Amino acid sequence: MKKITRVLFLLAVALILATGQVVAGEVVIKGSTTVLPITQKTAEAFMAANPEVKISISGGGSGNGIKAIIDGTADIGNASRFIKSKEVSLANSKGVYPVPHRVALDAIVPVVNQSNKVSGLTMAQLKDIYLGKIKDWKEVGGTPGKIVVISRDSSSGTFGVWKNLVMKKERVIPSALTVPSNGGVVQAVGKTPGAIGYVGLGYLNEEIKPVDVDGVEPTEENTVNGSFPIARGLFMFTKGWPKGDTAAFISFILSRKGQDLVQEAGSIPLF
Repeated sequence: MKKITRVLFLLAVALILATGQVVAGEVVIKGSTTVLPITQKTAEAFMAANPEVKISISGGGSGNGIKAIIDGTADIGNASRFIKSKEVSLANSKGVYPVPHRVALDAIVPVVNQSNKVSGLTMAQLKDIYLGKIKDWKEVGGTPGKIVVISRDSSSGTFGVWKNLVMKKERVIPSALTVPSNGGVVQAVGKTPGAIGYVGLGYLNEEIKPVDVDGVEPTEENTVNGSFPIARGLFMFTKGWPKGDTAAFISFILSRKGQDLVQEAGSIPLF
């Protein structure tokens, strides 16, 4: 009996090796820097409870996250925007069917240097600043001085939402300083007295000053009730319906414990 069991075990191992279906216990996640704090926070807790699973995380922007699940270099593609129709078409042409999983809510918050006296702007003023029509802080009630416009790169989901909601798809002024991450915006605005930028709610800190929009403060409550005008969902995309460790990790994020960690990471839980 023992001999038969051993033979069956060896045959099973040989079959797995031959078909390349060895379970590595690894989940690879790429994409949005806005979703990054959520991913890091929840992955740490998930791996503590499941030490046999390794979760590898990197940023690079929402576009790169979605691209990674299409080309098969990631199990999860983080995105701070919904997938574009052209990305769906590209995926389908390669036999890939992206599945969205909304994991949190978020606000995109205009931010200025702590020395700036301006505490509120309208959507129209934000658009005109990023179009280059408003060039000096005195035009919006601030201390005279040149406005330094800071934006995100085109692969960023945060940029995509800003372009749709604030710019109404018009082009950001070409002279804007482009940075690749939320953290980069925080650093640039924090060190530049005349700067303005925009970040996800979870990236607000003492280095920068948030700006009200149309008289509404950028808070969790105002995002949930819909009164803050620059809001969005945060997503994790998978290549088809997730299985194994990938499915377990997403289920964990959508659990009560996972959503508590979403809130701890600075984003807004779904419930």
